[in-house]
Amino acid sequence: MDWVRGEKLGNGSFGMVNIAIPRSRNCQIPPVMAVKSCGVSLSDSLMNEKLILDELKDCPEIIRCFGENFTDENGEKLYNILLEYASGGALADKVKNCPDNGLPESEVRRYTKALLKGLNYIHKFGYVHCDIKLQNILLGPNGGVKIADFGLAKRAEREKVGDFGCELRGTPLYMSPEMATRNEQGPPADIWALGCVVAEMVGGASPWRCSGVADLLMRIGVRGEVPEVPENLSSKGKDFLGKCFANDPSKRWTAEMLLNHPFVDDQDFDDTVTLKERHDEDNASTSPRCPFDFPDWTITSLPSPEYSSESGSWFCKEVILMTGSMSTPPVERLQGLASNHQPHWLSSDEWLSVR
Repeated sequence: MDWVRGEKLGNGSFGMVNIAIPRSRNCQIPPVMAVKSCGVSLSDSLMNEKLILDELKDCPEIIRCFGENFTDENGEKLYNILLEYASGGALADKVKNCPDNGLPESEVRRYTKALLKGLNYIHKFGYVHCDIKLQNILLGPNGGVKIADFGLAKRAEREKVGDFGCELRGTPLYMSPEMATRNEQGPPADIWALGCVVAEMVGGASPWRCSGVADLLMRIGVRGEVPEVPENLSSKGKDFLGKCFANDPSKRWTAEMLLNHPFVDDQDFDDTVTLKERHDEDNASTSPRCPFDFPDWTITSLPSPEYSSESGSWFCKEVILMTGSMSTPPVERLQGLASNHQPHWLSSDEWLSVR
């Protein structure tokens, strides 16, 4: 496919994201795409994302990949994947811009059903997304849900990291108990994260109220606490979250089971938006985000680029924590994941430059 690199949308340690315009019109290729690019020597995770998206290409709730190629630009050989451009932005921005501190439950139910369709498809193909959160849920031009960012996705049967260390994938605010304590990350972990997404859509903020990552992981992994369920959620919604927040992953409902739950089973998501939703979208702020608006405490083993509709760009925030042995007691292991060092956010010495 012949295309032209357009305006830069963002960049991170994984590489960069730009607008891509095809040189010739094709009914199978949209007139505007997003292209993720990185140096060939750093392209393993991007190639893996492309392979996964190719397998999941027939699901309308998953961002589409239109192809790959290599280019030589400014003396560097780049690997590129061409993706569907979700002009509606991230669901995180829609929730943030909602004046009522949360979306109406009718909207939450429709979005939830669409997400369950996508997750069910992912799990049926034997994959785990590993980073379900509002920032990785994009909206098409007509409001249709698009699950994005498969940079951390893996096969469900993949073996755990050995006794010399443990690998945490994803974002702690959405992390399941089995991941925090035993490094188990299968389809049930995606369902736990989905529950956090639903609670956040309803409440307008993270369902966790904690002082830091250490406190959070101790509450999840040791004390067996679950995220706070919004009081204004209906009884059906509270029961739905109860099925998502079962501490034992074997008792957590699957995406297929949840599709039949009364909270969503009578909901239709037809890729259209109401007049109110369109009004809210048209009046959303276009000002660039402040760094403090982004969710804290992202722990990943691979870069995880995210899209912001307010700034019209992608961003990537990455931290890698490797510690301990899988035989270490959970309390000691979780304590080792967090540092007592409190960063001074106003000092430039505390920030990492990403180019």
